[in-house]
Amino acid sequence: MKVGYLGPAGSFTHTAVRALYPDAVLKDYKSIPDTIDAVKNEETDAALVPLENTIEGSVNLTLDYLIHHERLPIIKELTIPIRQHLLVHPLLKDSWQDKVKVIFSHPHAISQCHLFIREHMPHARVEYAGSTAAAAEYASSHPDEAVAAIANAGAAELYGLHTASNDINDYVNNHTRFVALGKNQGTTLAELKELKGTGSKTTVVITLPEDHSGALHQVLSAFAWRRLNLTKIESRPMKTGLGNYLFIIDISREMDDVLLPGAIKEIEALGCGVSILGSYPCFLLEEKKPFPE
Repeated sequence: MKVGYLGPAGSFTHTAVRALYPDAVLKDYKSIPDTIDAVKNEETDAALVPLENTIEGSVNLTLDYLIHHERLPIIKELTIPIRQHLLVHPLLKDSWQDKVKVIFSHPHAISQCHLFIREHMPHARVEYAGSTAAAAEYASSHPDEAVAAIANAGAAELYGLHTASNDINDYVNNHTRFVALGKNQGTTLAELKELKGTGSKTTVVITLPEDHSGALHQVLSAFAWRRLNLTKIESRPMKTGLGNYLFIIDISREMDDVLLPGAIKEIEALGCGVSILGSYPCFLLEEKKPFPE
């Protein structure tokens, strides 16, 4: 099986895809749309992309591309812990505090480490990379530029960087949800022994009728009286005009024969549009031993 992921190697997505597809042939892509399009173009069988972070919230590029451009079904979910470190070239091991003037990383990583940067490196300039791994790769190959990268421990090892400071993210409980998109599960659930199963979800997209006041309340009531637990409700612009929104809802239950179809039929009877993004198993990559000081 061939699985595409947001690369390059050493990114958090790379960590997630190796855990979720341990035996697959992996191929990295430079952007989330490229990763998703690879499945459409039959370059890969599945794509793994980030969907939501504890601190930064939803990855809007993933949601919008999935909803408006390429409706691939969600087939798995994996949540992993995010631990950001400040990495420098080994030549800067003892002088990084004086010499580093630029911090390079993905925008989400920069935001997750805002307090550290403000307190310890207030005069450093921030520049953005396509991924944390790309930032680490750049710092490794440009020692003369005295660039620091924010990335994970795997990137430090892969690109031969020195860890100048460990665990610099502002909040300890930092996790990211990744979703696999495609038509084939690939690995069976029994093969994912290193992961902790956390149940199942069904994700739906709902559009409301313009002339029906109280429609959202009635939509939520269709789930509530059936005791269907909603783990997330999010609105996103429909991109058809100001004030036009659709709603993405995660239900903590796999698609069944009675309750979920019944809720969907009731919602459609209100004049709402309903589409299913996926019904899928969820996993957690549990925290390993703390990174040594």
